[in-house]
Amino acid sequence: MQASVLFEQGQPLETEDLELAPPKEDEVMVRMAASGVCHSCLHAADGSWKGYPMPIVLGDEGAGVVEEVGAGVRHVKAGDHVILSWAPSCGRCHYCVTGRSQLCEREVPSLGTLMDGATRMSLGGRPVYHYGHVASYASYSVMPASCAVPIRKDMPLEVAALIGCSVMTGVGAVINTAAVPPGASMAVFGAGGIGLNAVQGGALVDAHPIIAVDVNPAKLDYARSMGASHGIDASKEHPVEAIKDLTGRGADYSFVAVGEASVINQAWDCLAPAGTCVLIGLPPSGSTVTFDTWALQHGERVMRGCKYGSARTWEDFPRMVELYMAGKLKIDELITRRFSLEEANEAFRALAEGEVARGLIVF
Repeated sequence: MQASVLFEQGQPLETEDLELAPPKEDEVMVRMAASGVCHSCLHAADGSWKGYPMPIVLGDEGAGVVEEVGAGVRHVKAGDHVILSWAPSCGRCHYCVTGRSQLCEREVPSLGTLMDGATRMSLGGRPVYHYGHVASYASYSVMPASCAVPIRKDMPLEVAALIGCSVMTGVGAVINTAAVPPGASMAVFGAGGIGLNAVQGGALVDAHPIIAVDVNPAKLDYARSMGASHGIDASKEHPVEAIKDLTGRGADYSFVAVGEASVINQAWDCLAPAGTCVLIGLPPSGSTVTFDTWALQHGERVMRGCKYGSARTWEDFPRMVELYMAGKLKIDELITRRFSLEEANEAFRALAEGEVARGLIVF
């Protein structure tokens, strides 16, 4: 199989022919159709996030067709179409059985390996590590069976790939994590792939106003096309003051979809009393933020984290598919450029420069 491999952080990816072992018990092999290009992978590649073993195959957002299943796999078979989830779940622990499978406490492998602590990819006998359990920058990938979520076969796989991370995380942050009610005001900081999906999550639940904040005017245009009622160019005006001017008392909900610690403070400061700030994007390793505890206690405000849009992947992935097929969820509009596997470095460059809403590696 062919893969785009990161040998050293801060260095270009290299396309390599790798050896791929067959799936073991409770694993599946997927022939990839497409993989989204995520900021999380960019952070791993450029060194913003530390601690990854090398060499590694990046990619945590994709879709494809099941090629082979290991022993004990019953929920999918060869030929099934699947969306990949980077959050494996056991289905039995406290969090899984109480509907919070994204917090599964059993399925936590060592960084870069599958559940048995080993890899399935190798290069000249040397192990090559898996990013996000699914390693989607590869023509084939072996992963835990719970990471392959079956979907209807008439759903276009290139489009379905984005449900695996950006769509689920952004939309889910609004409808699952925050449970934004109709008519509530919300501000989304960062109009990249996840932020744009948080915007359309707000549109799905009839939030108003939906305020997008970014420093790139082109991204604000994207946000308006996804349902934002207002756009704030943070390079030209102070977003906290602008949001309070628009809402009167501040936003009922704010969402941080960008990895900048200073933006977390802005999203906190723009809240109305009893408002909720949802942290989706992660700043570089070691970042910290501080805020006035008076605003927390006296204003009864809430700061909460959001992992994967609080996704119950086996329920929510098919739900996102149905919303798309019904014309209620915009995904085609997110895909602004397609790349080959050999163009992975160009895909990262375009992402870093803000030239794409979402780039897609197509196999």
